[in-house]
Amino acid sequence: MTAQLHMMSDKHDQDNDASVLLQTRPRTKRPPLYKVLLLNDDYTPMEFVVHVLERFFGMNHAQAFEIMLTVHKKGVAVVGVFSHEIAETKVSLVMDFARRHQHPLQCTMEKED
Repeated sequence: MTAQLHMMSDKHDQDNDASVLLQTRPRTKRPPLYKVLLLNDDYTPMEFVVHVLERFFGMNHAQAFEIMLTVHKKGVAVVGVFSHEIAETKVSLVMDFARRHQHPLQCTMEKED
């Protein structure tokens, strides 16, 4: 009887090895992303905008200069795309920094399409 149980156990193990176990995992939805925008004004010096882009968005001088010119010419430019929390933090840091230096620079965020 022991041998019979053992053989049944072996057969059961073999059946499990041959069968395919499918497990579906729910797809995780990516969190929405947000664009951080700098807005042009007539008072904030261009050099200050370049400094903000280098300091808070990790741009090199050439990249920061190009974005600053876009802000100056078009009135607004996207300076980065981030998760909600990071975008919100960057907007807050830029706005606080501009106020401390007495510049009216505006930084906003909007949900990416």
